[in-house]
Amino acid sequence: MQALLEAVREGAALVDDVELVLRPALSAGAADLLAADGVLLGTPANIGYMSGALKHFFDTVYYPCLEATVGLPYGVYVHGNDDTAGALTAIGTITGALRWKQVAAPLSLIGAPDHDALEACRELAATVAVTLG
Repeated sequence: MQALLEAVREGAALVDDVELVLRPALSAGAADLLAADGVLLGTPANIGYMSGALKHFFDTVYYPCLEATVGLPYGVYVHGNDDTAGALTAIGTITGALRWKQVAAPLSLIGAPDHDALEACRELAATVAVTLG
């Protein structure tokens, strides 16, 4: 996941006047979300589901941010060894309930990140970033 995160950094850096703030899901909270102009979610798919850390993040911010983040632009990438469908479905359900605005197609990455996967992460980050400017 480190290579994917670096690709996200590179993609966001392509867009002027966008500040990327990284927060691990276990330490991110409602104040972080309320201060954000947009969100790029990234998670491994563990046993076909999003990481427990991302689920914890959603559990923590859901009610405090439910009304205040309606329309928040977001993107998501999920990396798994063989299946990301369950994770993407769950994330889509939660972000749909939060009424966030998906600004790019979800990115499903299977297996070891290769050049194409890294480029897709760069493009996803740049796409989310450009919607904020």
